[in-house]
Amino acid sequence: MKETMHIYYDTESDYLEIRFGEPTESYYDKIGEDTFVRVDEKTGDKKGYAIFNVQKSTSPLKTIDVEIPISLLKVLKTKSTNNGYKNI
Repeated sequence: MKETMHIYYDTESDYLEIRFGEPTESYYDKIGEDTFVRVDEKTGDKKGYAIFNVQKSTSPLKTIDVEIPISLLKVLKTKSTNNGYKNI
């Protein structure tokens, strides 16, 4: 099974979600103001991030540093090589 990254933004609720792989039973840990990491209940792996009030924030979001699962990085590297793109 290939690892994928799912990015979802809901303009009405001003909610951004980034998920790695297929959905699993997870919980969220707060890691910053309106920012949460999604953690797999069984494995403890980071499965994504959720950010609330992206546009409504009084301190505009400039950058968020997140850890990307190594399995996803391998897939991205393989796809970029196969499509003739330069590796990051």
